[in-house]
Amino acid sequence: MLHIEGWKRVVIWATCAIGLLFALPNGFYGQVESYNDAQEAGQEPTGWPSFLPSGLVNLGLDLRGGAHLLGEVKLAEVYTTRLEGFWPEVRNVLRNERATIGAIRQQEGGAGELVVRIGNPEQMDRAIEVVQTLARPVTSLTGGMTDDIVVTALGDNLIVTLSEAEKLATDERTMAQSLEIIRRRVDEAGTREPTIQRQGNDRILIQVPGLGSAQELKDLIGVPALLTFQTVVGQTSNPNGAAGVGNELVPSANNEELYYILSRIPVVTGEELTDAQPSFDQNGRPAVNFRFNTSGARKFGQYTSDHIGDPFAIVLDNEVISAPVIESAITGGSGIITGSFDVAESTRLATLLRAGSLPASLEFLEERTVGPELGQDSIDAGKIACLVGFAAVLIFMFLSYGTFGLFANIALLINVGLMFGLLSMIGATLTLPGIAGIVLTIGMAVDANVLVFERIREELKTAKGPARAIELGYEKALSAIVDANITTFLTAAILFIMGAGPVKGFAVTLGLGIITSVFTAIFVTRTMVVIWFERRKPKTLEV
Repeated sequence: MLHIEGWKRVVIWATCAIGLLFALPNGFYGQVESYNDAQEAGQEPTGWPSFLPSGLVNLGLDLRGGAHLLGEVKLAEVYTTRLEGFWPEVRNVLRNERATIGAIRQQEGGAGELVVRIGNPEQMDRAIEVVQTLARPVTSLTGGMTDDIVVTALGDNLIVTLSEAEKLATDERTMAQSLEIIRRRVDEAGTREPTIQRQGNDRILIQVPGLGSAQELKDLIGVPALLTFQTVVGQTSNPNGAAGVGNELVPSANNEELYYILSRIPVVTGEELTDAQPSFDQNGRPAVNFRFNTSGARKFGQYTSDHIGDPFAIVLDNEVISAPVIESAITGGSGIITGSFDVAESTRLATLLRAGSLPASLEFLEERTVGPELGQDSIDAGKIACLVGFAAVLIFMFLSYGTFGLFANIALLINVGLMFGLLSMIGATLTLPGIAGIVLTIGMAVDANVLVFERIREELKTAKGPARAIELGYEKALSAIVDANITTFLTAAILFIMGAGPVKGFAVTLGLGIITSVFTAIFVTRTMVVIWFERRKPKTLEV
């Protein structure tokens, strides 16, 4: 019997209504986007009813325009930094053996090396044995029982380097940390749906739709925005002057002729900051307030207690932005950064500090600014493709199946609305390949209806009544519809899992389109046919 229970009809039409309701904001994109931006900024939102959904399908870089960067993380820098921080431990254990190995002195070494001169080279084996006690197992799944350092000798020099297993583990940690910090910095700026992903061993792809330029994105990320608090050893005006072993020469950010000689090992780093906010100093000039975590506050408090009257350098991006004299112990774990910057720069600096310091510098190998004109051209071309494909399918279905084709066309319109509703609900990003997935879905969406209608035609030829023919048409076509769409959905799932970037965008729209097209073909079209049949009760069918 051709019949659909009342509760099923309610569920079907309610599902359609909810899906179309979530798709509605995309028809008023500019208004809803302004409404959402005002909400995120904590302002009074206007231009869109608060009781309606406000989720949008985010436009990708190729549609909206924006910034594209490909950066290379300088992983080798982390090895050097790691070994420089290792020197105090090496010095302490060797001092305990001074009676045996003689005097010790740190020497300048190559990149990724810690070099220590031993006063009594005949006892080098003992020195190596002592330093080797500082080795720890590599903390990675592939490191096994390998030590994290390798200790060797060359003449009267003891050389400490990282083991290959530790370098691999360090590379993985550095890349993961860099990705997370870049993501946090971009998110701090409130940008929409950025793409931040690793490429190869040491590269990171960053795409941010809607951003004005690649330079703006570079400024936001910081290159590398490393904040350190270091001991001032001296000052000089000679940029090529000798800093001494264990020291470095760092220029002043405010005076081009002034250079600071700083101890290379920082007292506190930006990684120990817990908060940073833009503010003003006591003279009303823009500044940044900061606060350390427990360990940072302890180090900062101890150092300022022991060095009252000494200058203390605050270094950002390898420039001394401030070198105040410590007038009293700062034990509260907080402080203020002042310098010759405006309100915008203090806000940006606070954003960078809150997001954390990059573990290594980032060299940009490729940068592009995609203008909105290109994006608008892509949108217009996509609209034309969708409309042409849509119109061709509508005309073909109506000419081929008459009234039943009209029902299929209405279901197709609902199908597209449901697809945009789902994309809005999950916050998906629509790219040009995604538009291709929508166009393909429009063509595929009527396949199920074609199978049903052709099956109904065959049943009518066997002299069955209209009601029975419609019922059998849906029943016998169901298995073919499900099988065909499951195989296509599996293909979309594989593309999503194995693909990247634009391929994923295509897979998402294709997969969601399959779900909505099956729903509209099996349930929506059938419901319309049943309602029409109950009202008209035709003796014959024109399919």
